[in-house]
Amino acid sequence: MINTLADRIRGFASLFWREVAKFGAVGGVAFVIDNGLTYYLMHGPMSDSPSKARFVGALLATVFSWVANRFWTFRHRRQDNVLREFVMFAIINGIGIGISTGFTFIANYWLHITDKNLLFAAGVVGILVATVVRFFAYRFLVFNNELDEEPEFSHDHELIELHHKAKSEAGQASDPEALRRR
Repeated sequence: MINTLADRIRGFASLFWREVAKFGAVGGVAFVIDNGLTYYLMHGPMSDSPSKARFVGALLATVFSWVANRFWTFRHRRQDNVLREFVMFAIINGIGIGISTGFTFIANYWLHITDKNLLFAAGVVGILVATVVRFFAYRFLVFNNELDEEPEFSHDHELIELHHKAKSEAGQASDPEALRRR
């Protein structure tokens, strides 16, 4: 049983790191979309409003991110209710966009930084903070279907039940009252 449990832990760690790698790849592309568009807008059509430029860049990167995470990163965890999944994703990304835009807003309006490159950098720091929040929120709130489809986890319920049964039997073996009933 210990070997089986150790195999399950290794399988979970492997799955976790695969998801992190895929999430990182999707995030890298979304980062380029977000920052490329933001930089263009900050130095062009929206030069008078760096926070709005950050918002637009983040919004388009979010649409890309939902599609890529849904169909690649967390494809085995997609919910059957696509609308609920999308709404949860939008809420989590709203929080993430708020974090990245908030960093730009604070730098611009509270710290009175006007240099576009520093404002851009503040948004990048905000994106990094928001990325950590997003990964765990996606993993546990948005794409949270059971792992039963994953081969490494197809028998987890049996393993957990065996573990609880072994624990309760061990507890009964040390209980003098339980020994007398046998």
